[in-house]
Amino acid sequence: MRQLLLEWDVTQPQTLDNFVVGRNQELAALIAQFSHATDLNLDKRFVMIWGESGCGKSHLLHALKEQTSALYLTADSAASDFHFSENYHLYLLDDCEAFSSEVQIAAFGLFNQIRENGGALIATATHPPSQLQLREDLRTRLGWGLIYQLHGLSDEEKIAALSLSADARGLHLSTGVIPYLLTHFRRDMQSLTAMLQALDRYSLETKRAITVPLLRELLELDDTPDPL
Repeated sequence: MRQLLLEWDVTQPQTLDNFVVGRNQELAALIAQFSHATDLNLDKRFVMIWGESGCGKSHLLHALKEQTSALYLTADSAASDFHFSENYHLYLLDDCEAFSSEVQIAAFGLFNQIRENGGALIATATHPPSQLQLREDLRTRLGWGLIYQLHGLSDEEKIAALSLSADARGLHLSTGVIPYLLTHFRRDMQSLTAMLQALDRYSLETKRAITVPLLRELLELDDTPDPL
């Protein structure tokens, strides 16, 4: 697939303001507390967020990373990065289900350091702790505090969110553009928003209105294999 979206650099910054809450009002309110608090109650210091891929878990962690003093860690991070530091009051562990054995040991140690020295930790995974294929001690730590399922948006909520995004950008979309996008493209909000922005750029380049035929043409271009 051609790297059309990446070439146009249309990725939208991930912030708490542009996170579409949907059915996640309670979780969104809790995450907002972490964006400015340095002293949280013990039962709020550890939070586990689980949900299907593309539902917005990484969006929330990236937003916190940009808005507060936080250390963001993933399966690609070195085990040596999982250590407590006075420079951070918040630790963000993304996609825990993908942690290697070595990283799992390091993450377990980090939990213990945070409990002893203060600070807070938010972890994400595709399943709740009881269903994760991780070492038992780490699964126990992931279940220490509050556990939330992050619910994905319904099609109606996605259409409403994309319509608001289009209005904010001053885009004039013909009837049917957003429903067609939902049924013919990746369904996570980051990809959908990126394609909407790419459609805006493509409309300007071709000097054509944003219609379903224009969107179909752009999707066909994005599906064209790269030349050998």
